[in-house]
Amino acid sequence: MSSILIFEQILNGLQFGVMLFLMAAGLTLIFGVMGLINLAHGSLYMVGAFAAAAVAGATGSFFAGLVAALAAAALAGAIIEIGIIRRLYDAPHLDQVLATFALILIFSEGTRWVFGSFPLFLNIPQGLSGPVSLPGGIEYPLYRLFLILMGIAIAGGLWLLIERTRIGIQIRAGENDREMIAALGVDISKLYTLVFALGAALAGLAGALVGAIQSVQVGMGEPVLILAFVVIVIGGIGSIRGAFIGALLVGLTDTLGGVFLPELFKLFMDSGAAQKSGSAIASMGIYILMGLVLIWRPTGLFGARA
Repeated sequence: MSSILIFEQILNGLQFGVMLFLMAAGLTLIFGVMGLINLAHGSLYMVGAFAAAAVAGATGSFFAGLVAALAAAALAGAIIEIGIIRRLYDAPHLDQVLATFALILIFSEGTRWVFGSFPLFLNIPQGLSGPVSLPGGIEYPLYRLFLILMGIAIAGGLWLLIERTRIGIQIRAGENDREMIAALGVDISKLYTLVFALGAALAGLAGALVGAIQSVQVGMGEPVLILAFVVIVIGGIGSIRGAFIGALLVGLTDTLGGVFLPELFKLFMDSGAAQKSGSAIASMGIYILMGLVLIWRPTGLFGARA
């Protein structure tokens, strides 16, 4: 197998990983700060994708679609936090799961009612279409490279927000002792709404960006949500750095396993059996990775030790 193919698949894994990070970062913030299990996070990913597809289709501007995705997902997140989620912070986790699962159904049926059951398509902007030449004679899609660079830039900006700003200090303090920062005069309700809207906006942006290389359809957020939970378990709940490293590990494991395991098995199996066995094991790869990480470090790679 050529080195060019290996490098291309590594880039594909990185692209998948940074998009997972946008989902997982919001999810880990919400769970870490609020202690809330939010199954509706994937629905906010879907909201962003549909908002981007609708606005880009109406205006012809992909970047207007991205702005719409951020705004729509953040607004939807703020509304459900104020109207529903706020009542669940002190509720048992089972109540949180049931309530946010109900939100999945509401968002799915509402989206189907507004946009119909047929997929929408979000076109890659002209300036980002086509391949780009990389060192070593590699031709790689420019848009996928844009996703990698944008994901890394957002990760850096989010780290600066959490680690170097006043609001970031409040978020980290709220994760450790919400009663104390409330006693110090911080409006905990506004802080929670801000965190939830930020997490929703990141999910919506991820949906919009991925919508240009996949179809935009009802239910598209649920498979990604499962992977996002795997990411935050591997990285450690509440850790942005952990979410980033975990997302890259999951993206690379899933992508490289799916491509190279069948080829490896062909060395000692016939082609059909190798493809079947390799694909089956590759689909389990991220869960095997999660199990190994938890055996070594039960709180995740960067989670706080109990």
